[in-house]
Amino acid sequence: MEESYLVSARKYRPSTFGSVVGQKALTATLRNSIATDRLAHAYLFCGSRGVGKTSCARIFAKTINCQHRTPDGDACNECDSCRDFNEGRSLNIIELDAASNNGVEDIRNLVDQVLIPPTTGRYRVFIIDEVHMLSTAAFNAFLKTLEEPPSYVIFILATTEKHKIIPTILSRCQIYDFNRITIQDMIDHLQWVAGQEGITAENAALNVIARKADGAMRDALSIFDQVAASSRGNITYQSTIENLNVLDYEYYTRLVDAFLSGNVQESLLIYKEIRDKGFDSQFFINGLAGHFRDLMVAKDPQTICLLEASDDVRNAMALQAQNCSPQFLYRAMDLCNRADLNYRVATNKQFLVELTLIQLCQLLSPSPADSGMGEGPLRKIAPQAATPNPAPQAVPKPQAAVPQAAPKPQPTAPAEEAPPPPSPIPQPAQQAAPTPSAVPPQHGIPQHAAAPRQPMGAIGHIRSISGMGNLSVHGTSTPKAAEQQAVAPKRQQPFSDDDFLKAWDEYARENPTEKIVANAMATCRPSRVGENHYSIRTLSLIQQQQMTDAKPAILQFIADRLNNDFITLDVDIIASDDEAPPSTWRPAKVLDRMKKDNPYMGTFINDFDLKPE
Repeated sequence: MEESYLVSARKYRPSTFGSVVGQKALTATLRNSIATDRLAHAYLFCGSRGVGKTSCARIFAKTINCQHRTPDGDACNECDSCRDFNEGRSLNIIELDAASNNGVEDIRNLVDQVLIPPTTGRYRVFIIDEVHMLSTAAFNAFLKTLEEPPSYVIFILATTEKHKIIPTILSRCQIYDFNRITIQDMIDHLQWVAGQEGITAENAALNVIARKADGAMRDALSIFDQVAASSRGNITYQSTIENLNVLDYEYYTRLVDAFLSGNVQESLLIYKEIRDKGFDSQFFINGLAGHFRDLMVAKDPQTICLLEASDDVRNAMALQAQNCSPQFLYRAMDLCNRADLNYRVATNKQFLVELTLIQLCQLLSPSPADSGMGEGPLRKIAPQAATPNPAPQAVPKPQAAVPQAAPKPQPTAPAEEAPPPPSPIPQPAQQAAPTPSAVPPQHGIPQHAAAPRQPMGAIGHIRSISGMGNLSVHGTSTPKAAEQQAVAPKRQQPFSDDDFLKAWDEYARENPTEKIVANAMATCRPSRVGENHYSIRTLSLIQQQQMTDAKPAILQFIADRLNNDFITLDVDIIASDDEAPPSTWRPAKVLDRMKKDNPYMGTFINDFDLKPE
């Protein structure tokens, strides 16, 4: 009679401690406890699926009853106890599936079986699988028996979710945490299984199977059977990725090349090719993020060991990683992570992925705004009147640069004569007026009318008109010109509070991008505390910080509007909610104030139990 087919996960299930894959430290501990006869009455095996919890529980139960153990501490598989266990007729090893027997009555039946001593061997072992599925009442019914079982009873509990087990159960057990099976351990075991089955398998194909199994040896063996059946015993890399619907890393390699060259069209076409093969877009974007992570660890020889891939793939990734800067990889991973977070809420998911690909192509753009990140460095917008920045113009003709009705300098602050100008620049005789900053303001005349703006020459901005001697190629004044500005008299034209508030609101309107500052200026009104001294009280610490940073620009703007350089401003923060303006009060505070100001309104609110939404 022909023997029926048995899947590899059952056929090659471990039967000894030495055949357990990826749990060397744990199995060594169990062996030592058996060899020294230091056995606990309750064990808890924890770990993810397919890592060998139940298999180790069965091996442990068989080994402690074995009559002739091997020198390595494994069961002999020849004595009566081992043969009974292998044939599935042992009365000393009882398995219970807590997923389907999770009630109080099931635990009571188990407690009744505990009272029966073993017929052969030393111990009766109860293996309870998926123990976290027991109800709270069943756990409580099991507590006393688990804490003080008969001397011949050993409990082995197995679970994938230790956090669901009540603490009183955990405290009564020795806890063993099983590791996830590593990629290399799975590959080695699959190669051994392939040799036993007479199957040829490429190492790259086994690597794909191991990565697909996600740390579970049982899943790896099941996938191995699936691929072996489809490829008729010849497991190749190409047949494996086609059968498992795995996206080839070559696609990611081509995409990274397109990103590095800024080829948007190529990246979008590759993405279309991937979609046409039936791959989910979120699966693709997560795979792309993982590829960037692999490139990051492959870039440094010290971290390439973290790359779980075949040697050929490692070498290819290390070669490509040399073309990627660390900043590029960090920003690329951040973009992919943002796309993954926004994928579920995105209405047009394809557009979200395509936009991410476009941003990735722009990461190496020389744009100063850090193209691809969706935002550039924040820069404050200086007021126009404080820091004029006219467009460059051609060198004006002499007659066009003559200022009209320029006032003479006051005798109290004479302008220092400048040295003669360089010979290549023609100088008109009329340009002997003092600098605009040195001209004292006249009451009733705006500053821009008294000192007209000068044109920009081809060699830079003309800072000084007197003698044309203080020219700077880079648009900055020379030390002599700065000294002339420092000794110039300051403006001190009188103004009213209405004039100050008008200039205050005008600054907020002309700088709408500074939202926190504009909102603070609209909500927190300044109050006059001295002749030219004002003070405001902001509503929050961030408003205070933003207003403090913007204070120099605000004061310069208002000084130019009011023709007064002695204006100062203090920025404080309110000490309590009572000092905040009523427009910022919370609904509960509004009701409290209404009760306080009007007793009848308070009675009305209490009678109808009115509460803020």
